[in-house]
Amino acid sequence: MKDLTIFLSKSLLSWLAIQVFLTLVFLWYLRLSQKNLLPDNQLPKTAVILCLRGADPFLPNCLRSLLKQNYPDYDLKLIVDSHEDPAWKIASNTITEQGATNVQISPLRIVRNNCSLKCSSLVQAVRELDDSYKVVALVDADTIVHPNWLRELVSPLADAKVGATTGNRWYVPTGRHWGSLVRYIGNVSTVVQMFLFQIPWGGTLAVKTEVLRQTGLLDKWAQALGEDLMIHNALKKQGLRVKFVPSLLIVNREESDLPSLLDHLKRLMVCSRFYHPRWLALVSEAISSIVFPTIAIVLFLESLLEKQWETAALLFRSYSIYTIGLLLLMLIVEHGIQQVIRLNDQPLTELSAVTIIKMLIGIPLTQWVYGLAIVSSLWISTVTWRGVSYRVKGPWNIRLIEYRPYQWLDQPVDSKVSL
Repeated sequence: MKDLTIFLSKSLLSWLAIQVFLTLVFLWYLRLSQKNLLPDNQLPKTAVILCLRGADPFLPNCLRSLLKQNYPDYDLKLIVDSHEDPAWKIASNTITEQGATNVQISPLRIVRNNCSLKCSSLVQAVRELDDSYKVVALVDADTIVHPNWLRELVSPLADAKVGATTGNRWYVPTGRHWGSLVRYIGNVSTVVQMFLFQIPWGGTLAVKTEVLRQTGLLDKWAQALGEDLMIHNALKKQGLRVKFVPSLLIVNREESDLPSLLDHLKRLMVCSRFYHPRWLALVSEAISSIVFPTIAIVLFLESLLEKQWETAALLFRSYSIYTIGLLLLMLIVEHGIQQVIRLNDQPLTELSAVTIIKMLIGIPLTQWVYGLAIVSSLWISTVTWRGVSYRVKGPWNIRLIEYRPYQWLDQPVDSKVSL
């Protein structure tokens, strides 16, 4: 056991050092990144596409923010699952309230049986655009954007080598549910990974219209479960890259309980296995971040039972350094991102001593929840999202097996809980 203990201790500390280095690279990019915004006369006409099924907790706020963009020529295209969907009424009322004229709301006319509903909606919306639209921007209903969001998203596309731009969501750790805290902790590393691997987030994403045609992304979306993870490889084949824009880190204040989060993570892991260009790297990261710490805890308890005090002390010391190191790393990242959030007049989050203690407890909980999600996703054959079920046999073998329009009764009782 002594050799295994030494190996685990060195592995934990080495992995912590690697995470510190990668995180510092991310924070350095945040600090050095500069906004090079295009003037009005150089900004291309853009279609902002929002696909809706169900009324997300902050949907009215999302719509109001999208209708108040500091951008000269854009149209908001809403594709709602059906007329009876709760989102239809909310969207219609918000449009009327704002007196907006650059918005079009349409129902999903063709529910494709070989891709997700979101992909069906995206294909419909993009194919209805005329040639005047040079950029397509995607946004999710949980994204409340600042006034310069679209200008900051589109401006980097002036670089011929940039095929797509993206931001990312940033959850807050102060919710009432442990699921919200676990989601926050997991997202800290996810944001860094997505930056390093140039993986776009569909909640804030812009693609040149000509790139959509060159890459055949529409045809891929028409038979896929998710739309964003595949974009990296599609652009890479064309010699293009995805550019992460730090000012587009968007605060998300929705809540999530643990069961709902686990279902979400299972879907995410299935999509990652199908479309993530660095899936094996994610598996390796999971082993380092989940398996090694868990084995260390098990061996520590076993050492206590067998009264192997020296071994127990070494494991306890290594695990404590690793876990506290991760906590400090999260706090450093939180501080760095707060600087970005402050510049965009987004609400800041105050971290109390109680929240920080919960974050420390939440680190091993997050490891176990993510580990369970990864293992469970390996043999999943059916994925359910907002009451719609799909049979998934491969990245391009998706079948819609159960569908019905979303109803008001499907909405969560808690108005802040994610759908």
